[in-house]
Amino acid sequence: MGCCSKESLIRVIAFRPPGFHHRCVHLHPLIARLPLVERSAIGQLCELRSYARNETILASNECTRSFYCVESGLVRVVAQGRDGAQEDTEVTTDFIRRHDFYLGGSLSEPQYLAAHRLIAVLPSTIYLVPVPVIRALCERHHGIALELLGAEAARMNVLRRQIRRISSLSSEEMVGRVLHKMTQIAPAGHEAYDKRVTQGVIASYAGVSREVVNRTMREMERRGVLLRDSQGVHVPQDFAGTDFGLPPSAP
Repeated sequence: MGCCSKESLIRVIAFRPPGFHHRCVHLHPLIARLPLVERSAIGQLCELRSYARNETILASNECTRSFYCVESGLVRVVAQGRDGAQEDTEVTTDFIRRHDFYLGGSLSEPQYLAAHRLIAVLPSTIYLVPVPVIRALCERHHGIALELLGAEAARMNVLRRQIRRISSLSSEEMVGRVLHKMTQIAPAGHEAYDKRVTQGVIASYAGVSREVVNRTMREMERRGVLLRDSQGVHVPQDFAGTDFGLPPSAP
């Protein structure tokens, strides 16, 4: 489609909350393809926030009006266990990296109650976009709606595969796969991941205890297949397989 009409541009800008910054942003590769006038209008509506490592971005059951798009860093999506105050009961169901997004509710309503908690694994900057703006974009550009749906479907496939692994692989195999995944979503040089990613984060995604992660990593160091240095934690690419980033049809 061409540039937005004056009427549609006014409709989008009308959603602008007080105090939001004026900027032209990409937010996500999908939006980067929009005409400049639309990207500029969206930029007026976005709030850019910075979060420290381990800081909560969105609390479970918190009411929010935002679509969260990660500009830098890494964020994890957490489902809380029954003993909500204890870190060991947290289950990480997904990671959101640069140019990925989180929308925990329907686009049909301007706000929603978050079903999950969002926590910054690493220092992160995030664009908060009002949900009605995303809905307006999807209504105007059907390709964006289809690609967002496709991204959500791919995310659900990854989650299903992760659940199958937890039920079928040994604890040590699961830890190895998650360590390998970290080299892709939190890279720190060749075949390495950022050393600020804690064993607790790894445990919560692998479905094991921190003690199991600690024991497995010590054994890997003893065997020489894991190396720590000032840059990060090095894990050879052939140590553990991963289907992260493969198309949904891949086995």
